[in-house]
Amino acid sequence: MAAKKTQQRVDANEAELAAAASKPKPSTSAEGLDNLIHERTRLSLISALAAHTSLSFIELKELLQMSDGNLSVQARKLEEAGYISCQKSFVGRTPRTEFALTAAGRTALQRYVAHMEALIKTMKPVNKE
Repeated sequence: MAAKKTQQRVDANEAELAAAASKPKPSTSAEGLDNLIHERTRLSLISALAAHTSLSFIELKELLQMSDGNLSVQARKLEEAGYISCQKSFVGRTPRTEFALTAAGRTALQRYVAHMEALIKTMKPVNKE
């Protein structure tokens, strides 16, 4: 019985290692960066949405200190890429625009962060001599 459980654990560990090995390794060159996310205002927008379930246009505008026009343009680019969703509704007679990170957006952000971490790890320490 104990041998069977040990073998199951070994099999599970081997399956985890195989899954990890099959995942693509983040590139260590800047060429593979997602330029859509890499731009500063879009990175701040997608990062804010990653930290919240959803945010309204007004909340994002105040949080990121962006103008209406800039926020609209950057949000539209992320929405067209499928990284964020935009829901428009009314609260009483007041229009409300709500943004949320999509599963594709979360995956793209995770891939971007992994890529940046790989780039940082490849940097050689600077000698202070």
